[in-house]
Amino acid sequence: MPTISDVAKLSGLSKATVSRVINNHSYVSKEKKDLVLKTMKEIGYTPNPSARKLRGQVTTTIGVIVPRIVNPFFAYLVDSIEQAAYSKGYQVLICQSHEDRDKEIAFLNLLKNRQVDGIIMTSIENEWQAIESYIEYGPIVLCNEYIENSKVPMIHLNQYKGAYIGIKHLIEKGHKRIAYCTGGLFAEQGKDKDRNQGFQTALKESGIEVEPELIFVNKHTVEDGKQVMKNILKMDDRPTAVFTGSDEIAGGIMMEAIECGLRIPDDIAVMGFDDQPLAELLNPKLTTIKQPVEQMGKKSIEIIIDLLKNPEFKVQTYELPIQLVVRKST
Repeated sequence: MPTISDVAKLSGLSKATVSRVINNHSYVSKEKKDLVLKTMKEIGYTPNPSARKLRGQVTTTIGVIVPRIVNPFFAYLVDSIEQAAYSKGYQVLICQSHEDRDKEIAFLNLLKNRQVDGIIMTSIENEWQAIESYIEYGPIVLCNEYIENSKVPMIHLNQYKGAYIGIKHLIEKGHKRIAYCTGGLFAEQGKDKDRNQGFQTALKESGIEVEPELIFVNKHTVEDGKQVMKNILKMDDRPTAVFTGSDEIAGGIMMEAIECGLRIPDDIAVMGFDDQPLAELLNPKLTTIKQPVEQMGKKSIEIIIDLLKNPEFKVQTYELPIQLVVRKST
């Protein structure tokens, strides 16, 4: 069986250099990396993960940063990631940021301190420049996030399209006053910027003005949805439809609306986002935008393991399909 000494001898490099390449140290030249990897392939040498683990160089653990695990979307996403990781011999460490920038950096330091082999980020709280510096310590994969010109693999959905087709559906149903729930302000680089742009484009194409009083910012939960509905009920000129950022919010809106005697969709149409199992449990069943959560989780693990095994793995962006699921709430 080939050894690291064989790789060093045949490549003409020291064992220390070969070891640095195997452990993906950043200060080895590309030429030496290419030579070592070529030699390893030629003689069939594979690093021993168990030996590396004993030296504290590998943990077979992948960190997953989520904003809130109690959000069903992220719960299902983590479940998919964990199952895919386990099937490949890896374990998952779940890290809840609670949308806190300091906590997010603390979790990224797990990578710097070699307590995890790689990190999957399902949300981002800090500026990308602050996160990018951690790439030198190990692979980072973005899942459910998209950063232009980043140097890491991304698995994302066309959030612009999701909001656009959702709003167009409501407009085609005859709605012109449409309330909109979003996770962030309408900023150029703000949270939910792609969805916000899709929302604005759909309205503009139909000659409908954006009405600031119908925009509800920083909404995420069932309780947020209930509060949105309470605010709508106080309006003299109510919207006839609501497009929400998640099925959770939509569920809260529907619960409050029905509690107050409104009929859905006759008095107000409600639309979700994600297509969680909750969508079919609500009465009436919820029209929503479907995100392929299981595919997202599996693809994230596939990519991060490819990066761990091959530092020269080509960085790519993977876009998964998104679709409108029409049910009875619209």
